Amino acid sequence: MITIDLKDREEHPGLSKSGLARFLNGVREIVGVSGEVDVLLADDATLRRLNKTFRGKNKPTDVLSFPSPDTISGVHAGDLAISLETAERQAISYGHTLRDEVRILILHGTLHLSGLDHETDRGEMAAREAQLRSLLRLPNTLIERASSPKRRRSV
Repeated sequence: MITIDLKDREEHPGLSKSGLARFLNGVREIVGVSGEVDVLLADDATLRRLNKTFRGKNKPTDVLSFPSPDTISGVHAGDLAISLETAERQAISYGHTLRDEVRILILHGTLHLSGLDHETDRGEMAAREAQLRSLLRLPNTLIERASSPKRRRSV
């Protein structure tokens, strides 16, 4: 399920719950995540609170993944939280649409729910994300972007 929780109820062109849900279901199938995934699209303040509460980091972030315990992961794989404010800034910075950025974040978060972790592995998640990004026709992955300088848009 896709939940959009924004105080200002701002419209985001190109984003639809049904379209994102279809994308998420396709990603779950490709990645091999059988349980349901709930996605919260929120603002920076919400992601800051979640990041502080669950990771001890008092700053907003683009995506957080909350895997379910193994005992229920076949039914409910976990939850993702995405900041639309951060996603919008990143989309502008990298020169692609908000829709593509949210899809990149859904892919990245779902890979975490599958058990991959780029902070502790030896490049397995980066390789898998790059492969799936190509298959899904998405721009650069989060891991690739973190290791390369930002592209600047010409004005």
